Amino acid sequence: MKTCCLPAPVRNLAGKFRRFRRSAAAFPVFLFVLLSAGAQMSPAPATANDTPRSFALADTNDLTVTGGKAGPVEYQGRKSVHLTTEKGEVFAFLKGIQFQDGVIETNLALKTTTPPGVRNPGFLGIAFRASNDASHYEMFYVRPGNSISPDQAMRNHSVQYVSAPGNDWYKLRRQWPWVYESWAELRPETWARIRIEVHGRSAKLYVNGSKLSSLVVDGMTGEDLSGGVALWSTSGEEAYFSNVTVTPGKAEAVTNGGEASGTWDVKFSSDYGPYQGTMNLHREGSAVTGTWSGDFGKELPVTGSWRNGYIELAFSGTWTDDKPAPVNVALAGWIDGDAAKGRMTAIGRADGPWSATRKK
Repeated sequence: MKTCCLPAPVRNLAGKFRRFRRSAAAFPVFLFVLLSAGAQMSPAPATANDTPRSFALADTNDLTVTGGKAGPVEYQGRKSVHLTTEKGEVFAFLKGIQFQDGVIETNLALKTTTPPGVRNPGFLGIAFRASNDASHYEMFYVRPGNSISPDQAMRNHSVQYVSAPGNDWYKLRRQWPWVYESWAELRPETWARIRIEVHGRSAKLYVNGSKLSSLVVDGMTGEDLSGGVALWSTSGEEAYFSNVTVTPGKAEAVTNGGEASGTWDVKFSSDYGPYQGTMNLHREGSAVTGTWSGDFGKELPVTGSWRNGYIELAFSGTWTDDKPAPVNVALAGWIDGDAAKGRMTAIGRADGPWSATRKK
């Protein structure tokens, strides 16, 4: 056994081994010690930085505010920051935070200041993966006034997911009713605790310590995979935030820019039943064209858009399960390599998730 090129600790162990090589019982001892020495000389593997960052928000020292004002205040026995704006939106960014995946928690409360008779359910929440100018972000926000509405449809608008640019509440509600909003127990002028869990393209919102999420978003629509974290509110109200904690998690292996061109086998798992088909797509810039063949018809023209790997497509076909009738079909979602998934609807007929794999 040549030892000239070995580190000193291992050379010493090798010498001991030569002295004991005639003893069969000595070999396991040598092997254990040798492996232990090697383990001590090897660097520890890198781990994700999961150290929580806490912000008491007893003052505004940890905030960068845009679009409005922030100030320290005590509200209902809790030290907090108070956000207001005369017009539009106000963002208060947490300093030193760059967030991709993990958990965000905070206490929040709201008091509306609109005149009596003017409907204002309140709007306040947390933006994440946000750009410094607040032009890009993902967001969960709450409408406490809707939670106690006597109208069930309005109650179902208590918590909301949106993203910017291009996917505000109006677009998401009209294209995908009840998918990006839900009910949760909230009250105006009452503190609530919210928890946001983010993993890759999925996020969940929890309210007031519930073990069950109030809203699940499987396929967020924002195009930035990391960014800042900001408190958010709008005009016509006083918003209060206290005790924010940001806990980074292991970043999911997700990249944007997935290519749409190709032939895709698609499965549509709707609330009415399963459907399937094949899409043959071609992309030029942000425009996507192609055909659909399968359930709903053969060689149906497909048109739509591509945005950094996110597609929105539509085609017209025939609904055949009851009496044959025309039907418009829409789908949206992310392409990740040779796989894709998102939300699909045969408008007025069926709705649910879809998934696809690219044919080789």
